[in-house]
Amino acid sequence: MALNKSALLSAYRKMSEIREFEDRLHEENATGDIPGFIHLYSGQEAIAVGVCENLNDTDYIGSTHRGHGHCIAKGCDLDGMMAEIFGKNDGLCHGKGGSMHIADLSVGMLGANAIVGGAPSLAIGAALSAKTLGNGGVAASFTGDGGSNQGTVFEAMNMAVVLELPIVFVIENNGFGEATGRDYAVGTPSIAGRAASFGMPATTVDGTDFFEVHEAAREAVERARRGGGPSTIEAVAHRWHGHFEGDAQLYRTADQVAELRRTQDPLVKFRAKVDGKKVTAKELDAIDAEARERVDVAVTKARAAEYPPLTNLLTDVYVSY
Repeated sequence: MALNKSALLSAYRKMSEIREFEDRLHEENATGDIPGFIHLYSGQEAIAVGVCENLNDTDYIGSTHRGHGHCIAKGCDLDGMMAEIFGKNDGLCHGKGGSMHIADLSVGMLGANAIVGGAPSLAIGAALSAKTLGNGGVAASFTGDGGSNQGTVFEAMNMAVVLELPIVFVIENNGFGEATGRDYAVGTPSIAGRAASFGMPATTVDGTDFFEVHEAAREAVERARRGGGPSTIEAVAHRWHGHFEGDAQLYRTADQVAELRRTQDPLVKFRAKVDGKKVTAKELDAIDAEARERVDVAVTKARAAEYPPLTNLLTDVYVSY
């Protein structure tokens, strides 16, 4: 389905913001001012945006430890995200979540999740709620190729098929489960094929091609909204950075990473495929400049913000329903 100019600019803006956000965190992390681990999403921008551009604020997503891209794609505030990663009180979770646990239910972000393969079992809950309430809502879960081996993922897929839940399982195949190659750790040549064995539609797409991801997600989300049940999308796109910041990446060479950056850049591919009659290079250049400025502002605000007071240790411990 052809996208109009507004939709194209929105998609590119989010992809550019993810890239600038992650590139800046790569620099800021080296200063030692960011507590905890961070896992960067660079190289996979087209997956999160391609999926989330088909979702509403009232739809839900479940994320992974590599969740910054999912957050931005779903509409989380950049300032609040940056403050959260710096551990500040102005953060989306008041500095208590950090990089691996950012959540914002106001835009349907159930949270980044350090439990490998943890998102599907949470997202089917959101999908079951939507089906029970009959509100037309859809859930999507993101899981890596390594996480796709978890039993909880299999259980969630089976339950989604049995209950005909409105959910899209997104498997981000970036080639490595931490440092273990996908070809070694996954006992099938097709993760999508394994998902299909549960009885749902499943497809594999180029995860560096926004348009390919978007079309697959559009079909899956529309199917879910009209009561057609779950689907799986396996999106192949290698991450550009290590598993975490500080990873020596002994499992691949610098030349291999350089080749990925040269030939598998989702933003470059978007520019090459977008209709020049709808969107010009000048407009995309302006978006890139705006994204850099937005991230600069977010870092400045995060550095100036206060850390949480000690009294916050006793808040958000229990929830009253």
